[in-house]
Amino acid sequence: MLFNSRVVALILAIVVAGVTTAFLSLVPDVTVQSLLVAGLLSFAATYLLVFVTFEFLVFKEIGEIYKVLNKMRNKDFSFTESEEDASTSTNPLKRINREILTFGVNRNKEIEDLRKLEVFRREFLADVSHELKTPVFAAQGFVHTLLDGAVDDKKVRKRFLKRAAKSLDNLDSLIHDLLTLSQIETGEIKMHFEHFDIVVTAREVIDQLENKAEKKGLTIRMDTSYPDPIFVHADAIRIYRVLVNLVSNAIKYTDKGSIQVGFEVEDDMVQVFVRDTGVGIPPEDLDRIFERFFRVDKSRSKESGGTGLGLAIVKHVVEAHNANINVVSTVNEGSNFSFKLPIGQSTAEMEEEAKLELEMMSQDR
Repeated sequence: MLFNSRVVALILAIVVAGVTTAFLSLVPDVTVQSLLVAGLLSFAATYLLVFVTFEFLVFKEIGEIYKVLNKMRNKDFSFTESEEDASTSTNPLKRINREILTFGVNRNKEIEDLRKLEVFRREFLADVSHELKTPVFAAQGFVHTLLDGAVDDKKVRKRFLKRAAKSLDNLDSLIHDLLTLSQIETGEIKMHFEHFDIVVTAREVIDQLENKAEKKGLTIRMDTSYPDPIFVHADAIRIYRVLVNLVSNAIKYTDKGSIQVGFEVEDDMVQVFVRDTGVGIPPEDLDRIFERFFRVDKSRSKESGGTGLGLAIVKHVVEAHNANINVVSTVNEGSNFSFKLPIGQSTAEMEEEAKLELEMMSQDR
């Protein structure tokens, strides 16, 4: 550094000593010896004062700022903990140093987040393009086969048209799930909370998927009889979709045994669970099963169909209800998916509550 603390102190000391000596020389009867002593004293005092001030309060902190910038340039943030007390310092340069550090750390975090987002975007686009191509190519292959001559055979034509229709149905389901997931994430779909009997909802789901389970030789039922209704406060349509996705997923990954849907009332919450006796989920995959297009067993998913977005939708819908989806699974024994919803009120209870409120209002009048 061209101007360090010693150079600055020397220049200022010479200037101050010169000015002091010049003024003293204007005083009558001042001896040369007195001027010399005054000049030396002012030089020494100024040099020490300026040197100490600049060395420990200015140049040292500027040097620290320079070191911080160099470390930030090299993406080395290991020094952040040692700088924690800088924000309470009275030295303005230390505070500037801290601000530069904070700014650099925040910008670095933003850059890392953008990089992760870019990686995620590329993976997502690759997954979407792959998932879209599968049903499109399948339908395209069936149609071209028909055009190449198979259309003349009535049985072959019917079989190929059914397969093409199934591929297009899968494509429609994939696009619908993608749109649903995107709308939930962006907040375009709002949850419409209401009080409803979740036992009735679960039985409707079982009725809808019972035939699908029977084709695999599985039984799907409630874990016990529920003679009394269980009311929850949630979005009935979205919770119905959550149960459909969970039960469909259980059917897909269960080869023998049963799927059970049940509830446990805990204080002011209702725990909803879907339990199966399927293949289970390896421990290393438990943290990833709610990711888009992630499949534990890709070959099974390919045979059974599905968009690979069912559990991702489940996660987002449940989180929109300020809850978490939990899973406990053992390989070759089965899985248990569960989440909690706030307990609701029946129509009679709401009417009674409204009646009491009206009575209280009339008494206040």
